[in-house]
Amino acid sequence: MDAEIMQWVDQAGPYVAAAVGAYGTAVLTRAEGTAADGTVALGRRILQTLWRRQNSSGRTELEQAVADAADRPEDADATAGLRQQLERALREDVELRGELATLLRAAMPGVRTGDHSPSVSHSEIGGDNIQIGQAGGAVRIGRT
Repeated sequence: MDAEIMQWVDQAGPYVAAAVGAYGTAVLTRAEGTAADGTVALGRRILQTLWRRQNSSGRTELEQAVADAADRPEDADATAGLRQQLERALREDVELRGELATLLRAAMPGVRTGDHSPSVSHSEIGGDNIQIGQAGGAVRIGRT
């Protein structure tokens, strides 16, 4: 379970950092705006989910960690403090683990392996020279 928790923390980290960078401490109470990009919006949802599940002292600690990370975005210790808040909450709260896993699964591109080769979904490949070896099933090239 420890490895799984650390994987979730690692996956959530960039989203959380983007949300803190965009909104600072207001990220914990800000309503979702249509202008926020997907990364910032997911980070906001992760932090707000975490905040809602905390008791008053946990909320205070989370608010302080967010404030520290917002005030010192280049400081690895400030970022680590926020990661530690998320990690501790995930260790203590099974339901939070499920909520975070659901949020991350819905937002991250899916890569699944098939019988003979990988299958990538919800991704975009750019450029003007794309080569596909054997292809079958749902292959679509170009804009839809």
